[in-house]
Amino acid sequence: MKNLNRLIVLMSLTWLAFSFTACQKNQIMELKSPDKELTLTVSLGDSGQLFYQVWYQQKQVLKPSLLGIERHDAGFSKNLNWQGVSEPRLINDSYTLPVHKKEQYTYTAVEQSILVKNTNNEPMEVIFRVSDHGLAFQYHFPNTDSTLKIITLEHTTFTFDKNARSWLQPMAKAKTGWGECNPSYEEHYLQNNPVGLSSPMEGWVFPALFKTGETWVLISETAVDRAYCASHLTTETSDGAYKIAFPDPQEVIFTGELNPQSTLPWKSPWRIIAVGSLANITESTLGTDLAKPAANKDFSWVKPGRASWSWVLLKDNKTIYPVQKEFIDYAADMGWEYCLIDAGWDLQIGYQKIQELTEYARSKNVLILLWYNSAGDWNSTPQTPKNALLTRADRIKEFTRIKEMGIAGVKVDFFGGDGQSVINYYIDILEDAARVGLMVNFHGCTLPRGWHRTYPNLLTMEAIRGMEFATFTQDDANLLPGHCATIPFTRNVFDPMDFTPTCFGEIDNINRVTTNGFELALAVLFQSGIQHYAEIPNVMNAAPVYVKELMKNIPVVWDETRFIDGFPGEYVLMARRTGKTWYIAGINGQDAAKSIQLDLAFTRSNSANLITDGSNNRNFSFSVINEPGKKTVDINLQAHGGFLIQTTE
Repeated sequence: MKNLNRLIVLMSLTWLAFSFTACQKNQIMELKSPDKELTLTVSLGDSGQLFYQVWYQQKQVLKPSLLGIERHDAGFSKNLNWQGVSEPRLINDSYTLPVHKKEQYTYTAVEQSILVKNTNNEPMEVIFRVSDHGLAFQYHFPNTDSTLKIITLEHTTFTFDKNARSWLQPMAKAKTGWGECNPSYEEHYLQNNPVGLSSPMEGWVFPALFKTGETWVLISETAVDRAYCASHLTTETSDGAYKIAFPDPQEVIFTGELNPQSTLPWKSPWRIIAVGSLANITESTLGTDLAKPAANKDFSWVKPGRASWSWVLLKDNKTIYPVQKEFIDYAADMGWEYCLIDAGWDLQIGYQKIQELTEYARSKNVLILLWYNSAGDWNSTPQTPKNALLTRADRIKEFTRIKEMGIAGVKVDFFGGDGQSVINYYIDILEDAARVGLMVNFHGCTLPRGWHRTYPNLLTMEAIRGMEFATFTQDDANLLPGHCATIPFTRNVFDPMDFTPTCFGEIDNINRVTTNGFELALAVLFQSGIQHYAEIPNVMNAAPVYVKELMKNIPVVWDETRFIDGFPGEYVLMARRTGKTWYIAGINGQDAAKSIQLDLAFTRSNSANLITDGSNNRNFSFSVINEPGKKTVDINLQAHGGFLIQTTE
């Protein structure tokens, strides 16, 4: 068997060498998208460094940007020898997802690879894919070697023209924040700044949005697996150059793996770049197009849905039996599928009473989700249950117990790290939860990076400064409108997001500056496999009948998503369709009123219901639009206001 394996490896390397010989003399590669509008070139510089450049519609989007890897045992960034370019091949993929913003995903790209060798004659391949409005690349070490290799530095750079603009979220410093659980991707975006601005913290998180000329660019990564850490962009930039950065040394748990380490062969995650108009950006699916498909397993038991949830407005002290029973009744009355029972349930309710609540909920056609603290000794968060998921034996025991009780899924909180050991912990939880049939929601966490395709029981992840922050401080409440108007262009493009939107009532000690129309629109604008609504029962029951009925029916998965208009941080108009029903939502992130014209011809409808703001920011206004499929509708958005239109073909 060993000899057979050696023969297979030898044949593979022989084929690899042969496949890269055709273009050995030409130390440049050009690759175009299927529609020919996006062009990638890769070349070897005088010092033996690899560079790539990108053009869109014949205008340069990325200037010469560096490629390369440093391993602890070898360098692959300088003095490289060009071995050749593979023949281009067409990639076609079609797939569906339990959590989706469109019914059917299709991906068509042209793939081509470059093979280089370092001064020790060791090979590295860089694999490129170019699709319409997007490109991706990853590193591949094709040799077979059972010795553990560690990547110490990735030279990958994204270089913009000095006149480009940026919309970026700072990376929080490790071991800061609540219970020392940062980074958890929960900062405000710094909007419309010149490239080259230094981060006030430890770098910039993904996705990172840029505008160069009239072209928009969104950068992220996907397909992060057990063999790599999660990455971000460097703090300091030079002349618009942003470089991949690895986690802080403190972002480790258990056995302490930080930087990527693996045996060979070895592939990195995909670096993904969406390019084009704002519609191309917001409608992009590169994050899942390049993610790894799920292993062959039945995930038909995964059911996206809506959830009632007491914690965001009522906090820890209301995680008690009578309040949670009230929220189960609330979910049942609204026709929502779930009720989330949050932190402290183990001490303030207990397993026996949770069992009673689960059975009561089942009688109401509601399923229960339970909160867990992921943390061991790596942060000081006190909320319980804690230390219940630290080992595989612990997880299987706990997950089996609650599954037998009838629990449908878990919310696991407080991770605080991007090191490889933390990434493995996320994957351990996902895999063990899937074994017993539990859905998963991560909070206080990293970015999903396409995991909901690889692990379909992952319904959503936080990784955003969500609604809860607007209940903590007035400053956060004041910044909420512009923040929400940025998210559809950044965080929520590729991955589901548990922002926990929609609050119509008052918040203790906070002046809510968003209107009720704004809050209603968020239920459609923000996409999540489970949408945990912030509003509490008595306020929802006091809302107009037409609002309550709409909130009963808004779905969380969509057959089609369409960007209509907007600008990051200022305003956004989007349409999402389920079946023959369209939901068109808009918000104004600015503190001045804005008039818009909305062309509804795409709906092909005879009538539509419009809900927007009334005479003040706590009232609603309802009207019927006749024959919306034949007209343009004028809508006046109040400062920090919004609207929602529902129409059926």
